[in-house]
Amino acid sequence: MFSITLRGIFRDRIFQGILTASLIFLVIPSISTLSMRQVTELSLTLCLSLESFILLLLAVFLGGISLWKDMERRYTHSVLTLPLSRTRYLLKRFSGISCFLLLAAALLGLLSILVVFFVSLGYPPDRPVVWVNVLAAIGFDALKCILLVAIAMFFSSVSTSFFLPIFGTIATFLVGGASQQAYDYVHSSAGQTLSPLVRQAASALYYILPNFSAFDLKVNAIYALPLDLPGLGLTLGYFVVYTAMALTLAALIFTRRELG
Repeated sequence: MFSITLRGIFRDRIFQGILTASLIFLVIPSISTLSMRQVTELSLTLCLSLESFILLLLAVFLGGISLWKDMERRYTHSVLTLPLSRTRYLLKRFSGISCFLLLAAALLGLLSILVVFFVSLGYPPDRPVVWVNVLAAIGFDALKCILLVAIAMFFSSVSTSFFLPIFGTIATFLVGGASQQAYDYVHSSAGQTLSPLVRQAASALYYILPNFSAFDLKVNAIYALPLDLPGLGLTLGYFVVYTAMALTLAALIFTRRELG
């Protein structure tokens, strides 16, 4: 099932179309020269943003429609006649997509490093590029998208169409990316003017929804800021726990679902 998932992804038109967008990396050096004083910083910003956007699209669409396509084509029914539990089937789907995202992140990360290195040769930056920070930013972007795949799998186990997995995953990503800022605001002095109900609701959403901002290390990579190693360790633990919870809920729902 794991290898079948990978082969299916490589044949998928969505994957081929999204990965074609990586050709934009070729024009980043030219675009970066529009900045007269921070050419390398701009190229790094554009590379990391493009890499993050491509991984996001892959996570949303591959995670959101994988189970739906299998059930729509009646592929799930034939697979589950084999000695393969629904939980194992779901986990192998998830692991296949996650492995592909790691491969895509490695490829896009290599393109980003080559582009930034090429630009830095012609336009030496004011501060040296800390490549460890760049690798950390790319790696945590990949982890963020793998977590998003787990959430998409949860929505897919609930829904009978692809609308909820796709749009539910996108909405979760948008809200989860802003949850930290909302939490900080409602607990600041300015947020005390809000009603207690609003502040309690914001706090509840902060703990329920995934905090995607914790995975964003672009500022550290662009401005060569030191990494908070204990904080990164907590983020890794958060990733493992939240991903496991999302997959556990997805498996519980999927095993009790009537496939028709």
